[in-house]
Amino acid sequence: MQSPRLLAGYLRANWPIYAMAVLAIAVANVVQSYYPRVLGDFTDTLQAGGISRKAIVDASLALLAIGLTFGILAGLGQFVIMWLGRRFEFVTRRKLFAHFTGLSEHYYSKNGVGRLLSYVMNDVTSVRESISMGVNHTTNAVILIVSVMAMMIASSIPVHLMLVSMIPLLVIPWVVVLFGPRIRQRSLNVQESLAKMTETAEEQFGGIRVTKKFAVEPIMRGRFGLTVDRIVDNQLRLVRMSSLFQALLPFLGGLSLIVAIAYGGYLAIHGSITIGSFVSLTLYLRMIVNPLQQIGNVINTMQRSRASLERLNGFLSIVPDIREDADAKTLPPGASGIRIRNLSFAYPGSDQEALRNIDLTVEPGKTLGIIGKTGSGKTTLVKLLLRVYDPPAGTIRIGDDDVRALTLESLRKHIAYVPQDGFLFSTTIRDNIAFSDRGAEEDRVHEAAKRAQIYDNVLDFPDGFATKLGERGITLSGGQRQRTSLARGFLKDAPILVLDDSVSAVDAVTETNVIGKLREQRRGRTTIIIAHRISALKHADEIVVLDKGTIVQKGTHEQLMAQEGLYASLYAIQEEGTRYAEGKS
Repeated sequence: MQSPRLLAGYLRANWPIYAMAVLAIAVANVVQSYYPRVLGDFTDTLQAGGISRKAIVDASLALLAIGLTFGILAGLGQFVIMWLGRRFEFVTRRKLFAHFTGLSEHYYSKNGVGRLLSYVMNDVTSVRESISMGVNHTTNAVILIVSVMAMMIASSIPVHLMLVSMIPLLVIPWVVVLFGPRIRQRSLNVQESLAKMTETAEEQFGGIRVTKKFAVEPIMRGRFGLTVDRIVDNQLRLVRMSSLFQALLPFLGGLSLIVAIAYGGYLAIHGSITIGSFVSLTLYLRMIVNPLQQIGNVINTMQRSRASLERLNGFLSIVPDIREDADAKTLPPGASGIRIRNLSFAYPGSDQEALRNIDLTVEPGKTLGIIGKTGSGKTTLVKLLLRVYDPPAGTIRIGDDDVRALTLESLRKHIAYVPQDGFLFSTTIRDNIAFSDRGAEEDRVHEAAKRAQIYDNVLDFPDGFATKLGERGITLSGGQRQRTSLARGFLKDAPILVLDDSVSAVDAVTETNVIGKLREQRRGRTTIIIAHRISALKHADEIVVLDKGTIVQKGTHEQLMAQEGLYASLYAIQEEGTRYAEGKS
């Protein structure tokens, strides 16, 4: 299924403007079709020896009127059509971006950023060119051909001469049927190879620092070169096919003109037609050759843009995995208690459960700690809470509401999530911290930075909070990026705060200060802390230990230390590591 029909919807919405533009171009071409007739009549007058100053002035004024009318109307119509094409580009790119934001994480895990950019850049531009040039040239060509045919029939040119002259043009439909599907398939191959190149380039730009550190630039250049070679091969195959197609149409028009000159010249020599009719015929046929060339260009462009349009329609038809119910409700402001019952979950496409039979409760205002080995399901649990992936119905509730019955906006605004990677945008530190509230007062921004222990570091920069960060926050160290991301979560001040291993890149002293501030500021508010280091969880009201997707232990730090289990083992390993590090220093 390919819906919505992107181009059809746009044309339908703007048809009155298109109609006016097409009408202007149509009238311009009807007027232009009088040009050969004026010259033919003038030639007959000249041949009859009746030339006079009045005849010359009349013919000149007629040609001037034809030229001015054609120029004004055709220019106006073409401008409007080009403007509509640019507007389509603008509207479609906004629609694509809105669709990007609605897709689930599962989609992005399978499709690279470069492929998505190719929709916005290459495909949209291709379709825009087709509707701008296509409507313009098609109107020009069709109206001009029809007008020329009508003028030829209305003139004194014999019908049999016109029919004989147009025999080569009968081959054109066969040529279109033969070349059209081939051009479209080769165009699709080009667009796919361009998408692959964009994807490869985006990945290599993002990893350029790793590439340089490992001194593997030649390997990366070679890998990128392979994608470029594929584009060249596909484009050459398209160019060969397109060039042959575009050459055949004017060639057939040229054959028609040759037949007209040969046969029409023969009739003129023997007096069957006047010299003026012969001149008109050749000019009419010459006028047809250019529209045929335009039709060839249009068909060529349409076949290429059709491949892009199919890609865009296909992309916009993707239904997000995570959707709201029609009767989804807003999460009440005060709800912060979390209940999870009989939760089991496997990622799409996997037959192995990431979580099994999870049961836990976080009372309002309490702090839950979650710890476990890598791959034990800690982050998966949070993703289900946020509905990044859908949990089974009824398994996760906030307050009295199933998270699947809530609007996504109210659910996610209710939770401040701070991930481990601490992604930062290429803007100022201030804007990154105030990401959830761009209008936040400076005092709130500074207070969030202080709680995250990043305030003093920011002041050390010459521009302070106005410091602009590089891509993905490369200006900052790993620990600074994490603390800036923490400040962003603190400023949101949501009823539920989730820290997903968010202090893993900071030193022990800074971690202690952050956790201490957290306990002060979040007193009476629900907090979930996921960590590998037990030191970040000691203060939690309850700690859950996950292993291979199941809860193997629950309790406070003291209770878990009194047991023989995974928690005590992890604590012993971390203490041994700390003593070793202190001994080395």
